[in-house]
Amino acid sequence: MTSTFSLDPIQTEPAYRVAARALREKIVSGEIEVGSVLPSEMAMAALLSVNRSTVREAIRSLEETGVVARRPGGKKLFVTAPPPETLSDRMTTAMVLHKVTVEELWRAMLVLEPGTAALAARHATEAQLAALEANLAATRSQGADAAAIAALDLAFHDLIAEASGNRAIQLARQPLGALFYPAFERIFQHLDAGSRMYDAHRAIVDALKARDPDTAEEWMRKHIVDFRRGWKLAGLDLAAPVTATT
Repeated sequence: MTSTFSLDPIQTEPAYRVAARALREKIVSGEIEVGSVLPSEMAMAALLSVNRSTVREAIRSLEETGVVARRPGGKKLFVTAPPPETLSDRMTTAMVLHKVTVEELWRAMLVLEPGTAALAARHATEAQLAALEANLAATRSQGADAAAIAALDLAFHDLIAEASGNRAIQLARQPLGALFYPAFERIFQHLDAGSRMYDAHRAIVDALKARDPDTAEEWMRKHIVDFRRGWKLAGLDLAAPVTATT
């Protein structure tokens, strides 16, 4: 008697993906270092035992992720560290498509931003403190321009992250901040919250200049909590999915 059963079709992976993964693994492992020039397409095809068109597709996929690039006007490929903007764009797109809510985004920032401010109080350079002071001056001069204030708010928090001296935090929070802080523009369209934001920023910078991580962390937490309060007072929905323009 012959038994009956089913089998799933065998999934084959395109050769260019296999080639791209092999190259990426060499790069991530450090065997091929950032700044290294890659061999020619013909040489890589021979090394990988594939044709040149497969290598070309593999390289194209790696270029899209920022792992390899060509110098302006040049043909040679070299290994690069993906710019933060590339990583941020991919993450913000993922969060929008996964319908992450404003509430979820706010809770993530509530965890991340206070600790970042505390680190900044310990590590900020004089140049970074001067940049924060310039940001405060620009914020005060904007009056009721909601779009300008929201842009300065995003820049302020990016500066705090940079002043933390922690690149992992900078890379992790950039896509969150890119969605979170522009949302302040919607609050400003409903409420006169610019002066309240300025006061919080002023207190945070004063704590950084005093090298007081506890106060910097406390004021940043108050500031992020205040966002939720403003969002609700403006009649906006915290359960709504974030958008590219939240």
